Amino acid sequence: MFKYIVKRLIYCVLVLLGVSLICFFIIYLSPGDPVELLLGEAATPELIAAKRAELGFDRPYMVQYGTWLLNVLRGNLGTSLYYHESCWTIIKPMLWKTVQLTFSAMLLSLIISIPLGLLAGVKRGSGIDFFSMGFAMLGQACSSVWLGIVLVMVFAVKLKLFPPYGDTSFAHIIMPSITLGAPLAAITVRMVRSGMIDTLDSDYILAARAKGEPNFKVITKYAFKNALLPVITVVGLQLGQFLGGAVVTEQIFAWNGIGKLMVSSLNGRDYPMIQASLLISSSLFVIVNVLVDLLYTVVDPRMRKTSSGKKRIAGSTLSRFIKSRKVPSSGSPE
Repeated sequence: MFKYIVKRLIYCVLVLLGVSLICFFIIYLSPGDPVELLLGEAATPELIAAKRAELGFDRPYMVQYGTWLLNVLRGNLGTSLYYHESCWTIIKPMLWKTVQLTFSAMLLSLIISIPLGLLAGVKRGSGIDFFSMGFAMLGQACSSVWLGIVLVMVFAVKLKLFPPYGDTSFAHIIMPSITLGAPLAAITVRMVRSGMIDTLDSDYILAARAKGEPNFKVITKYAFKNALLPVITVVGLQLGQFLGGAVVTEQIFAWNGIGKLMVSSLNGRDYPMIQASLLISSSLFVIVNVLVDLLYTVVDPRMRKTSSGKKRIAGSTLSRFIKSRKVPSSGSPE
């Protein structure tokens, strides 16, 4: 297990290094000169050249990248060209807003989807099964843009139950959480349902029932545990994506999160802020991915053992998500 953790941490460092390269160089593909935007149209070529030298934009790209990476390792993400403050000072409160929205959406989606998927898998072919599948298809068919606008029109404009935008109270987070969590709830319902159906048809479940185990214990202790394995993968991927910034949702509801910050920074060609925001959001996704891999090996020890008992590296979170349509079964209950 220790070797596996070390290998995953090495993998994380290498991926983060690649992420830093992409975050630094991708902004140079966008049109426009940040110095000219900063100084305005009336700036002379001499003033533009002096400002570019002051900011270090006149040096070779690899020298700029090396300097930027060393500053990042020291905890200095740079200074915003628009706010004229440290990028981390601007990002920190907005990142906290994104964290609040992410966990609210995750909690809401799991509270709805796990019981609904569990009931649908146990009572397949019943009314609750048809309802859960209809909910899942509707949730996956609705885009966040459409759902967010509909929620604003119905619950904010017509019924006046919730404020249409802002982030200063509990009422402000309800509609963004629904908009962000609905697609995840739809996916999770289908994953839990399919996992329960596959697991309940397994031999060890039949053996447990033949031994006279109570049906509630068979469902909750044996079947439900295995059905949750692919859900961990899905939730982990979505968690990393949400922490990276829910751009559409934050824009619709004027939620001052890191996604909204990245959009405004792109529009203003605030290169240091774009680099810092991309680096933080991408790093969060990578770190969550690795944590989910480690959690998966804790929940399911088979992921780190072969038939001969030797340890092996488990698949990545993304590969497990692709293969998670078939839920593996565990050993027979004692």
